Amino acid sequence: MNDLIVALAGGVGGAKLVLGLARAAPPEKVAAVVNTADDLTLYGLHVSPDIDTVMYTLAGLADPVLGWGVVSDTTHALDMLERYGRPAWFRLGDRDLGTHLLRRALLDQDKSLTEVTGILCRALGVQSAVLPMTDAPVRTRVLTPEGELEFQDYFVARRAETPITGIRFEGIEDAGPTEAVRSALARARAVIFCPSNPFVSLRPILELPGMADAIRSSPGPKVAVSPIVGGRALKGPAAKMMKELGEKPSSSGVAQRYVDLLDGFVLDEVDRDEATRVEQMGLRVRVTNTVMNTLEEKIRLGREVLEFSDEIFQASRT
Repeated sequence: MNDLIVALAGGVGGAKLVLGLARAAPPEKVAAVVNTADDLTLYGLHVSPDIDTVMYTLAGLADPVLGWGVVSDTTHALDMLERYGRPAWFRLGDRDLGTHLLRRALLDQDKSLTEVTGILCRALGVQSAVLPMTDAPVRTRVLTPEGELEFQDYFVARRAETPITGIRFEGIEDAGPTEAVRSALARARAVIFCPSNPFVSLRPILELPGMADAIRSSPGPKVAVSPIVGGRALKGPAAKMMKELGEKPSSSGVAQRYVDLLDGFVLDEVDRDEATRVEQMGLRVRVTNTVMNTLEEKIRLGREVLEFSDEIFQASRT
């Protein structure tokens, strides 16, 4: 039965739409396939920033201002590490630290990242499936004139200010989508590409060996929501990365990156003049307000995206 809404997501923008989809549809019918190439090991702990952002958002725990981390968290543990003279630029809160301690303990019991994420989500009352894109180690490496940087060094420690010349995903050739991800895609009513960074959030998901074929063979329509509005990224360095890698930051530019996998594309009212360009790629287009500042806006966009995917499905049957 094709009854799942599968969302490909990473980071704050992805988490917002996943929440909107989970409120617009029964939450147990939503599965988020989440980027893990941003993961890192910190003081012996396995930190999964994108997974945790999606998980905390669905659990109602995410910091509403930052969009990541646990609301009203403290940083006493990190403050103590700083007193010891240790680096603390990656700001883990104390309650957030509890997640990473338990994740490490469960991984040390030979549980997969998929199994561990399921345990954490159930404990937090998350009804939607949060699925790591892979259980194998894949790590984003950012190429710069200064040399190669680990992603969190580039993104957090250096605040994405260092110019980039390329991106590679270490270990991706030996990885692949999990059975849980393949199963979700095989019964998808729709596959939604969330408004996440095309380079470092969705690209590692899409470049997993076998993932593109699994998406193409999925029975539901494939729809992407642009993370670029008016030539700018609402969150993160996506537009900056596009410029530095020789691309014009635009919704149509994002559509072009995914075009071989898509049936439809959603762009913001501000970029209405790009709709024709996207349609000329052979995609159906929906123009709407894609900015999600409030819960109501997240739900409205989630509902519109689902309605749009249903329209595409019905049109394909006539």
